[in-house]
Amino acid sequence: MDHSEKDTASGGVLPEALGLVSEALGRLRYGAIQLTVHDGKVMQIDVTERKRLTD
Repeated sequence: MDHSEKDTASGGVLPEALGLVSEALGRLRYGAIQLTVHDGKVMQIDVTERKRLTD
């Protein structure tokens, strides 16, 4: 684990990102969650939701 991984794991962006991903998973029925990572840090979370229509 390098210095930047220790900084992220000890508090900061990673716990926030995990919370946002967990929240998105809790409300998503159909779709995708995409994480964008730069230099080992989560920079963006995209949630794509699909609505299923029934007859």
